[in-house]
Amino acid sequence: MKEKLGWSLKFAVSLIFPKAEKKSIARKSLFGAVLCIGLSLVPLVVVTSITNGMIDGMTERIVGLSSSHIQAYVAPNISKVQTAEAFIKYADEVCSVRGVTGVYPEVEISALAAGKNSRSGIELRALETDIFVRNKSFAKLFEICEGDLAAFVNPDENEKRPPVVIGKKMAEDLELHTGDTFRIITTRTAGDKIVPKLSSFRIVAVVSSGYQELDQFWVFIPLEAAYSSLSMESATYNVMIETTDAFSPELVAVQKRLADSFGRYANVYRWDQIHTAEFENFSSTKVMLVFVMMLIVLVATINISSAIVMLVMERQKEIAILKSIGATPRGITFAFLLAALSCGAGGLVLGLPVGIVLTIFSNQIVHGLERLVNWFSAIGGGGEVHLMDPAYYLSEIPVEIPVNQVILIAVAVLLLSVLVSYLPSRKAGREKPLDILRKN
Repeated sequence: MKEKLGWSLKFAVSLIFPKAEKKSIARKSLFGAVLCIGLSLVPLVVVTSITNGMIDGMTERIVGLSSSHIQAYVAPNISKVQTAEAFIKYADEVCSVRGVTGVYPEVEISALAAGKNSRSGIELRALETDIFVRNKSFAKLFEICEGDLAAFVNPDENEKRPPVVIGKKMAEDLELHTGDTFRIITTRTAGDKIVPKLSSFRIVAVVSSGYQELDQFWVFIPLEAAYSSLSMESATYNVMIETTDAFSPELVAVQKRLADSFGRYANVYRWDQIHTAEFENFSSTKVMLVFVMMLIVLVATINISSAIVMLVMERQKEIAILKSIGATPRGITFAFLLAALSCGAGGLVLGLPVGIVLTIFSNQIVHGLERLVNWFSAIGGGGEVHLMDPAYYLSEIPVEIPVNQVILIAVAVLLLSVLVSYLPSRKAGREKPLDILRKN
C-alpha cells in the first residue's frame, strides 16, 4: 500500500515539475489556474474580513449605545417615574438581579432643536451625568470632537443653562460649537391647545460614534434637567441594562429574571429583539457578498479541471507505460487528483497572505485612495469625496481577521479543486494501455 502511494506521489510531482525541460501547455495552464485561484481569494478574504469588521463594529455601537444588552420599557403613568430621584431609585432595584452588571435609567423625548440658521428634529436622551464614565460603551465608542465631557459629568451649579452633548453631524447642520446656546422646543397641552415650550442648554461637547446613521439625531442631557426644564408629556421611560455578555446564552434567563423583578409595570426586551430588522439586513448582506465571492473562486477552480484534461492528453504515453508495468487505475487517478490538490494549495499560499495583508492595512489603503481621489477632484474643481462616508459606513474599518472563516475558505478551495478535477482524473485512470499505444 505504501509503495503504491509512494509512486502515485512521485508521479504527481512529475506532472507538476517534470525533470525533462520541454514546453508544456498543460503545465502553463496549471500555473495559470494557481494564479487565478490566488487572485480570486484576495477579494474573498478582504471582503469577508471587512464585512465582519463592519458588522461587528455596527453591532457593538447599536447594542452598546442604543439599547444596551437588555432594555426595559417602563409605564409612563406610574409614580416611580414622576421624578428623577424616584426613577433612578426604581432602576437601581434591579441591580441585585443575578447577571446584571449595570443599570442606566433613560428618558427619551422627541423634540425640535433650533440652531443659528436652521432647525432639526432630534431625539433627546436624558441620562445620569456619569453615563460617559460609568458605561463602558459610552466611554469607549464616543469620540470627542469638540469640548470636554467633564462639564457634563460634573455640571457647574452656577450655570443657568444645563449642559448638553450633541452629535458631530447635528453640530455641522445647525452650525453650532461648544459654548453656544442650544435651544430645544418641546410641546405641552394647555386645555385644548398644544403649546410649545422653549428650553435653553449650553453645548459642552460634540461627539461622534463613527456611525452617523446611528447618532446623528441624538442629544444627551442630564436626567434631572429633563424633569426640570422640559415638557414630559411625550416622554418615554426605559432602563438600559448591561450583563456580562450580550451574546451569552444566559441572556434569555437574565431577561426572564428582570421581567419578574419589574413586574407588570415594564416590558423587558433583549437587544436582538429590539434590532431584529437591522441584524437580518446585516446577515443577508454578508451571505450575499460571500456567495458572490465564492462563485468567483468556483470559476477559478474550474481552470484546474481544464488544465488536468490537457495534462492527461499530454501524458498519455507515460500513463500507458505505468499501467503496463502494474500501475492501478486508482493510483493514476489519485496522482492526478494530487496534482489538482497541489494547484489549489498553491493558490491558497499565493492568495491568502495577500488578502490578509490588504485587510490589515485596509484603513491606510482607503485613506490613501481618498487623498488621491480628492487630489484629482480638486484639480477638476470638484468637491471633497469620502470613500468611507460615515452616513453609510463606519468612519474607520474595524480590522478583524475571521480565522474560522479563513480556514473554511481554505478547506472549500481544496475540496473544489479535487471535485472539479475528479472526472478527468478518473478518465486518466481508466485509459487502456493498448489503445493509447495504438493511437500514438
